[in-house]
Amino acid sequence: MLGMALAALDGTIVSTAVPQIVGDLGGFAVFSWLFSGYLLAVTVTLPVYGKLSDTFGRKPVLIAGIILFLIGSLLCATAWNMASLIAFRVVQGLGGGALQGTIQVIAADLYPLKERPKIQAKLSTVWATSSIAGPALGGLLAGYADWRWIFLINLPVGAVALWLVVTYLREPNRAASTRAAVPDRAPRRRVNRAPRRRADLSPRRRVNWAPRRRADRAPRRRVDWAGALAVFATGALLLTALVQGGVAWPWLSVPSFAFLGGSAVLAAVTVVIERRASDPIIPGWVWRRRTIAAVNLALGALGLLMVAPTVFLPTYAQSVLGLGPIAAGFVLSAMTLSWPISAAFSSRLYNRIGFRLTAITGISLALLVLLAFPLLPYPGRPWQPALIMLLLGAALGMFQLPLIIGVQSTVGWSERGTATASILFYRQVGQSVGAALFGAVANGVMAARLADAPTPGLPDDLDSVSKALENPATLTAEAADYLRRAMDSAVDYVYLGAAGAAAVSLLVLIFVAPRRFPVLKDPE
Repeated sequence: MLGMALAALDGTIVSTAVPQIVGDLGGFAVFSWLFSGYLLAVTVTLPVYGKLSDTFGRKPVLIAGIILFLIGSLLCATAWNMASLIAFRVVQGLGGGALQGTIQVIAADLYPLKERPKIQAKLSTVWATSSIAGPALGGLLAGYADWRWIFLINLPVGAVALWLVVTYLREPNRAASTRAAVPDRAPRRRVNRAPRRRADLSPRRRVNWAPRRRADRAPRRRVDWAGALAVFATGALLLTALVQGGVAWPWLSVPSFAFLGGSAVLAAVTVVIERRASDPIIPGWVWRRRTIAAVNLALGALGLLMVAPTVFLPTYAQSVLGLGPIAAGFVLSAMTLSWPISAAFSSRLYNRIGFRLTAITGISLALLVLLAFPLLPYPGRPWQPALIMLLLGAALGMFQLPLIIGVQSTVGWSERGTATASILFYRQVGQSVGAALFGAVANGVMAARLADAPTPGLPDDLDSVSKALENPATLTAEAADYLRRAMDSAVDYVYLGAAGAAAVSLLVLIFVAPRRFPVLKDPE
């Protein structure tokens, strides 16, 4: 939980200190890469860390991730300009990828199926607590100390987490399971002991070399570094195109075509490399197994729909409802409060009706909640969207956790890291796609609403409208109300798009996912 707190706090504590960071270092035009660079590094390293944890074990990967994250935090605190801070945030993200994926796998390794919902719910409380404490702590440090402390505070927390992991984390006996998978090793040793008493030992020694090479574990530790580099490069180009498209350059422009085309070429190269690799980073069974493929698609749609509350709800709360940044954060935090509670109680449901039906119930409720958001009155009361978020968190907690635990329960130790990293990877990619897609939808609706604006000279995109509403004194009462209504309409359409993503996830679970997940029995 302390290790996950590093990644969870980092996502919320930095946002409130952006004005101070920009004021000190400059670089306002590229400050969004403080978040995009970190997200990119986390996403593209998830499959790599998943495979490494299956090869070398969870503990060394987690330790390496914590150390790398702390190095990145220390470097961020010493940044001298915006470019260096962005580069060091990428280093942080390289460690954050190990934290997010490996901790989920460790929870599945150490606890049997019946106990996993409680453990996962405790891990979810870390995110809930961070969503509330992070912005407040970041604001206090940036306002009364220095923005560099938002990175330095990671060092003592990470040091304690590192000490606890090194001292107390005990992984299951992987060597025993490896010997069980190769039953012919023990008899060979017993047969080879007796002949060594003979005088002529050289023939026997020559015969014994071959079995030892076959029993050697070195092939198990080979890492597909070419595949890892190809996956990293493909994800980096694709996510850069999605994050920067429509922001740094137009979608129909040379940079967009170059990044999207380059990612397509690299994706083809990655497929060729992975098909030839003896132990690929992303093995083919990830998509050949119906359960994992269905969950990949379902959680990819979840990542897409999560953009509506996490990205657009704070803008809605501030621009339409007139709330301050902290109050807007509390409206969003209602979702993070109900999510872990619902996840903790989901085991009582999936133990009776199964993982698939539980997830179908959760995403069906989420679909209804998302469709209810456009029905909220204008301008409305703050408790109304907060109630919507409370219900949405309860529905998604019932949806996501059974799918993650279900997939982890269908694979053995040697595949669990890869399977878990796969579903987390596609959820992150879905979030990046959703940010680009719904950003285009919101800007399109905004432009259409403002085409017939009552007064000329009003902004015509989401960011400009949000900035104009931060200083309503520069607008007439009629123009300010028109902009608020335009913003309300744009966010309504985003939530309708999120409802469409929920419908896609529901259809995947109904028509693609197997009726019963092929759960492996927990070892005695």
